[in-house]
This record gives sequence, C-alpha cells and structure tokens, in this order.
Amino acid sequence: MPNKSGSRDIVAHAELRALPQDNMLMATSIAMPMAMPSLVPKYTLSDLDRFPNDGNRYELLDGFLLVTPAPKSPHQILQSMLVRELTFYFGRRPSVYVLTPGAVEVAPGTHLEPDVLVIPKTGKPPESWLAVRDWWLAIEISGRGSRVYDRDFKGPAYVRAGVSTYWRVDLRDRCVYVSTRAQPGEVRHEAQLHWSPPDLTTEPFELDIPALFEGIEGDE
Repeated sequence: MPNKSGSRDIVAHAELRALPQDNMLMATSIAMPMAMPSLVPKYTLSDLDRFPNDGNRYELLDGFLLVTPAPKSPHQILQSMLVRELTFYFGRRPSVYVLTPGAVEVAPGTHLEPDVLVIPKTGKPPESWLAVRDWWLAIEISGRGSRVYDRDFKGPAYVRAGVSTYWRVDLRDRCVYVSTRAQPGEVRHEAQLHWSPPDLTTEPFELDIPALFEGIEGDE
C-alpha cells in the first residue's frame, strides 16, 4: 500500500481468497512485525482520515492496520435482519442506540467497526466514537474474508476494551458465537440465543438462529 511519501507499507489484510487456509495469512501477518519491525507501520486514530474511501473497511488494532473487503449480499442481509430485530425489541425506547456500523475506539491506536453496535444513550449524543465508553453489544458477521480476524483478534479486543457482549455470526457455520467479559471464550449457539441488555429490566432479547440463516447461502 503506497503511502504519501511513495514508499510501500506492509499492512495486515483480511482478504483470504487467494489462500487455501485462513490461518496461513494470519500467521504471516503476525510474523512480519517480529521479523521486520521497521517495515510494518503503526498508526493512531489521527491517521484514519488518510485512508481511501474505496469501499474497504479500514480499522486499527493496537496501531496495526486491518483492511477487509466490502461485504457481499449474504453479509448485508444478515446485518439488516439483526438491526431490524434489535430495533423492534427496543421499540421506541429512547435510551438505546442500535448503530450500523458503529465504532469502538480506544486511544491511541484502536478503531474497530462492528457490523452492529448497541450502546446506551447517556445524555446528549457523543461527539466522537472516542467519547463512548459503554458498549452493550458488538456484532460481527464472519465470512471467508474476515473470519480469522473477527475470531482471533477483534473478538478478544472488544472484550478487553470493555464491550459487555460480543456476537460473531458465522456464515459458514450458521451459528452465533458469544463472548462476554465474564466468559471471554467463544460459546457456540445454534438454536435460540437469549440476551439481557445491561441496566434494563425487561424480557431478554430472543434470536431464532435457524430462522436468521434461512435462505442465506454463501460465505462472504
């Protein structure tokens, strides 16, 4: 990826189509910073405006750049269904935002954009993502191009940042993996998923996972 000075940066890229195994690229991405630290740049939140508006998703994790390709229709359909279900569940409750996408920012160098983010409304709307410090639910829809990053890097990073609950909706496995601050490891759900938002005394949100995936084909 050429930078403004004309030199070529080495960045971690989540596009896995050219590789037979997801883990191969991830191992390379991790090995490069240790083997050639001078060739792998680190970025801060102030660098985000430098990245092109080309349809890819540019994120930062502890200063390292993650680039994922624009999602295909199965991903977008699941995303819209999840937003619809969550919005219906919260109804007209003015104290909750269901955002798509949202962002979880931690200075100086973490900016992650979950496909769906649920946060409570605390006073006036935040002026920046960095001002948000209470995240109820972050959801990533994992396909072939993002599975390794969503599972091995972004999920643990969300939990470390303080996100209460993380869902990884897997297109290939047709299930939802759940991580929480109390139980950081992934727990697989294939039928019904119940989620109780923090600080709300209401019936849990219920997700019918087979119905969610009905008619969905593909892994992107």
